[in-house]
Amino acid sequence: MAKRDYYEILGLSKSASEDEIKKAYRKLAVKFHPDKNPGDKEAEEKFREATEAYEVLKDAKKRAQYDQFGHAAFESDVGAGGYGGFSGFGGGMDISDALRAFMNDFGGDSVFG
Repeated sequence: MAKRDYYEILGLSKSASEDEIKKAYRKLAVKFHPDKNPGDKEAEEKFREATEAYEVLKDAKKRAQYDQFGHAAFESDVGAGGYGGFSGFGGGMDISDALRAFMNDFGGDSVFG
């Protein structure tokens, strides 16, 4: 299955600012967070997908790579010039990685209340 465009996932244009990216991600992350949707595999997938998109688009270097090469920038078979350390995105981010990333950026329980 082809991966969706990260900007599309977050509902943004390619010219979105850092603040717009963060706001869009936070809105989706709160909506689809596993704690708010226990046992809902579709919500879990949307949360994971939004987090993966955010992890790339929030970082200027990764975003530039993505804008130039799309998902191929993070696939392990890109070659010696590949984007080291992000080969794991080729196979997707698992839910524990997504939750960890969310907690690192937004912290504790405060996102829900």
